[in-house]
Amino acid sequence: MPLQIVSHPDYDAGFAADHRFPMGKYTALMARLEALGLTGGLNRAELIAPLYLRLAHDATYVEQVLTCTVPPHIEREIGFPVGERVSRRAQFAAGGTLASARLALRHGIACNAAGGSHHARRAQGAGFCTFNDVAVAALALLEDGLAENILVVDLDVHQGDGTAEILAGNASVFTFSMHAEKNYPVRKVASSLDIGLPDKTGDDAYMEVLANALAGLSRHGGWDIVFYNAGVDPHRDDRLGRLALSDEGLLRRERFVIEHYRETGVPLCGVIGGGYSTDVAALAARHAILFETAAAFA
Repeated sequence: MPLQIVSHPDYDAGFAADHRFPMGKYTALMARLEALGLTGGLNRAELIAPLYLRLAHDATYVEQVLTCTVPPHIEREIGFPVGERVSRRAQFAAGGTLASARLALRHGIACNAAGGSHHARRAQGAGFCTFNDVAVAALALLEDGLAENILVVDLDVHQGDGTAEILAGNASVFTFSMHAEKNYPVRKVASSLDIGLPDKTGDDAYMEVLANALAGLSRHGGWDIVFYNAGVDPHRDDRLGRLALSDEGLLRRERFVIEHYRETGVPLCGVIGGGYSTDVAALAARHAILFETAAAFA
């Protein structure tokens, strides 16, 4: 069976090519996946229902995003204005992660060609993140009775502060973030488990720490689903990262994480997380590693 992938043209909100956030990577990623012959299981994302957004976010903030009335000081923290295209993008991305999670529960594995907006907190967005799609989807699964014990594995180079804040105190969700300790955000929010890595950590050291962490998490056991934030910003050429993974290191990471959970029968929902480069084609190729690897386990 082909890998189940969720996407939508509106994942790309059409930013200028020189914008600090490389919005064009979403279109480039889908072109790359089509060229690789990986779109046989493509599903079209739908707008997330506002009731699900309000499980993770303050109702006032949800309304501000939906009506494009986000206060300027919050837009500055997000990093771009929240106009109609950005609002729709955030709604589709959250809908895509929830759809991918539901597909993962049915098929064992599925990936959203966006998502991983882990800096958005309950009351506002931040760090290029408008809605926290993983937190929304996790709480939606709990609300709908589709899961009782959820794991978030966040390997973006930046700590998953928003996910940690939204899900803090929820005994049904365990949040794990492994990131560059000295990177954004300066003020981190404690996840269930955080591992901060030193600058310039390379492939072998990274994989050793990750292997030990996943082995420890396996002792918790009983996960109904894992959300995997496969940010590629730990790459040595990423302009907002501080780690030193190679392309081969990213491949090793994806293979290790996906194989670990597929071998134990835990459904896995992958989201692409962060990745920042002016070379959008190279960036899309890095993000595509998640899908190429996941396809081997579909």
